[in-house]
Amino acid sequence: MKPHTNPNRLQARLAENRPIMVDGAMGTMLNARGNFSDECLEALNISHPSLVAQVHRDFIAAGAEIVIVNTFGANRYKLAHFHRQEELRAINEAGVTIARDVVLASGKDVLIAGDVGPLGRQLYPFGRLSEKEAREAFKEQIEVLAMGGVDLLMMETHTNLKEIVQAVRAAREVAPQLPIVASLTYLRDDRTAMGDAPVDVAVTLHQAGVDVIGANCSGGPSQLQRVLFAMRQQVPEAVYCVMPNAGWPERSAGRIFYPDAVNYFAEQAVEFWLNGADMIGGCCGTTPAHISAMRNALDTAPVERLAIPVNLQDFPVSIQPVTALPPTGLAQKLTNGQFIITVEISPPHGHDTRKIEAAANFYKECGVDAINVTDSPMARMRMSPWAVCNLIQNRVGVETILHFPVRGRNLLRVQGDLLASHATGIRNVFVVMGDPTSIGDYPDAMDQYDLVPSGLIELLSRQFNQGLDFSGKTFGEPTGFFVGGALNLNPPKLIREINTLHKKIEAGVNFLLTQPVFEVEKVLLFREAYEQQHGPLTVPILAGLMPLRDARHAEFLHNEIPGINVPAAFIDRMTQAGDNAGEEGLRIVKELAVALKPYVQGIYLMPFQRHQSAAKIIDAIRSA
Repeated sequence: MKPHTNPNRLQARLAENRPIMVDGAMGTMLNARGNFSDECLEALNISHPSLVAQVHRDFIAAGAEIVIVNTFGANRYKLAHFHRQEELRAINEAGVTIARDVVLASGKDVLIAGDVGPLGRQLYPFGRLSEKEAREAFKEQIEVLAMGGVDLLMMETHTNLKEIVQAVRAAREVAPQLPIVASLTYLRDDRTAMGDAPVDVAVTLHQAGVDVIGANCSGGPSQLQRVLFAMRQQVPEAVYCVMPNAGWPERSAGRIFYPDAVNYFAEQAVEFWLNGADMIGGCCGTTPAHISAMRNALDTAPVERLAIPVNLQDFPVSIQPVTALPPTGLAQKLTNGQFIITVEISPPHGHDTRKIEAAANFYKECGVDAINVTDSPMARMRMSPWAVCNLIQNRVGVETILHFPVRGRNLLRVQGDLLASHATGIRNVFVVMGDPTSIGDYPDAMDQYDLVPSGLIELLSRQFNQGLDFSGKTFGEPTGFFVGGALNLNPPKLIREINTLHKKIEAGVNFLLTQPVFEVEKVLLFREAYEQQHGPLTVPILAGLMPLRDARHAEFLHNEIPGINVPAAFIDRMTQAGDNAGEEGLRIVKELAVALKPYVQGIYLMPFQRHQSAAKIIDAIRSA
């Protein structure tokens, strides 16, 4: 396909100084025609092109001057969810072709906008996607849309300002001639999901050189009026596009419905125009009826426009200084250079906590510095670890380390759970990915996550401990979390683990826990390799130690648990010990503990209910 011969038609239309009508909700219309809610809507460009074409025809007939191509999620990452990433070029090309054919057949002067939605992956540090990877993915899609002949790019419904900036940069690299509408969506507090206020969005996008700054989706027209006011007040010289949802959605009989407020939408469209929006359309729930009503109202709208001031205090940009809480006992001990001994306890399967309390009291008498409380180890159902941590700290008087896996938790649950933990006095948190649910007793349980470990570490260290939530909104007094991260001393790719650790350190990790260590030299080798790349490793390491029960246990750990390597010499010792294998396993752990002591800042014991064995190891470490 050849690119469009006149890619600057949008600027010419804007110069006419009249409202430009954008179309409505492609997804809403497609789902209404075929109930495709669980399918890849963009793939309908190939499988059901007539349905897509009919949506374009209906919106053009309603008065739309810009139709948005059905390519919102047609990037490599979102298509991969449907195993269609190999069809990226075909899907995007087909979408442009459908729109172009409908526009030509209509005989109307309608512009075609290539739709570029978010990638569906979190950017670092909250996800694994780098800015370069994001930019390459956007370039891949935008290049196809540009070659197909779109008149402009509509980057819509983005939630991450940093991500949409990468989309803008990608477009400037592969299609510098195309105008860009860059639009973000807002939560009920008038901030993006990443915490950016409208004034910050307007400034950043204006500096990035976009042609039109947009706000879409969100709650409805009333909310986007506020957002538009704020953006215009901050950057009055910019051009704006507003495309609200048809109000807050409601669910009924398994389907999503939006309020039927066509006349209200028409009134709000005029308000958008008077208050500074040059492009006006609709997002989720808006139909050709909405677009028609808006078009008719805008055709008779006054030419003179208003400038309504807003109170920018409603959209604070700066972060006020906060007073930090005193450090936890664990933090103080590590800072003072004390050698730490922690021991692991798993929550019970039921609600009876008597054994847990007895074990905690036993370890208190042994002199442990903290008790690690695991969260659903091996993806098995157990009592909530925060309850166990709270019980141990309040009834026994020993500080705990809450294990907090990101797997299986969405962003809302992560923040709510951690704030609740902090409110009950649990401040040492060990952030880990967590075991996949497929290996547990509920293999079909939700296994997704919104944050990677380094992202949660940064959220706790850089935001919660500053009194800010994920979106950047203050929640009052800052937290005082002491945040731990996982360290694999026996990774399949050493350089990858080193870089992962460096990300955690940059994110603000305070201490590290390792898997069971059976080779002291691995600690030294890892430290040396890290220092060559990033300088000395100064974050305290608590080395994991696990007593071997018998030769079979040693073989299992060595062959089936990633990151654990049991030397052949230890396996031979366990085999030769025969009925005394348990005692031999204790001797090995004592040897390792003494050998590790000069190179780590503490020990993390995993005794698996073998409390008496743990006591012997603790005594050996203390006396070394």
